[in-house]
Amino acid sequence: MRQISNVCAALLCLIFIFAPVFTTTNAMDAEAIIRKRDQNEYVNTAAADVEMVITSGRRQMTKTMTSYAEGDNALAVFTNPRDRGTKFLKRGDDLWMFFPDAEDLIKISGHMLSQGMMGSDFSYQDIMESDKLLELYEFELVGEEKIDGRLCYILEGIAIPEQEVSYYRRRSWVDQERFVGLKEELYARSGRLLKVLKVNELEQFGERWYPTASVMEDKLRKDTRTEFYVKSIEFNPDISEDTFTLENLR
Repeated sequence: MRQISNVCAALLCLIFIFAPVFTTTNAMDAEAIIRKRDQNEYVNTAAADVEMVITSGRRQMTKTMTSYAEGDNALAVFTNPRDRGTKFLKRGDDLWMFFPDAEDLIKISGHMLSQGMMGSDFSYQDIMESDKLLELYEFELVGEEKIDGRLCYILEGIAIPEQEVSYYRRRSWVDQERFVGLKEELYARSGRLLKVLKVNELEQFGERWYPTASVMEDKLRKDTRTEFYVKSIEFNPDISEDTFTLENLR
């Protein structure tokens, strides 16, 4: 019995000696995971052609647009026949919308920001957030799970105090190999689930992995979903200085 006990004691010693080394060298902390995700998904400057397919009950609408982004500024110009010429301009914390038929320029603010953009499941607030996730949330690594066969880190993010965000809490599934979010659950401060975002396709651009097909579902609305497709995208293009001006909206 003493010999067996000595063997067990020796094994326990080996476990305690080497377990910290394994944890340190093979596990990533939440901040490192989100930093690598930000490197993939955060855009400094980009131009893209995008399609949205909005489904509400039995009704389906398809909208297309060309978008430009540079830092805190963004411009979206709709190109589908029904909405052709409608434009959104984001400058810092301000958002304007231009309707060509009425030649009307509207500033979107207050409760309007929480409404669906052009009837979609994406709100105006969703398109207003352009900061890196690490600048908006404090994350904790809470587990791992497979999404469509891909092993993911599961992280819980709580809004950093005094930061203005659309969602107080978010639960993120981040691909452990490509470091892109494959699923997001977005919550109110009350704990109510507001929206779920699911990424269905990724493409590699150089060293960057970027979502090119995703679906947003607004859990406060019934039988609705918005599919979002990036048809083409160019990172770090040259964008004219007057692109993000109010004069350019008209």
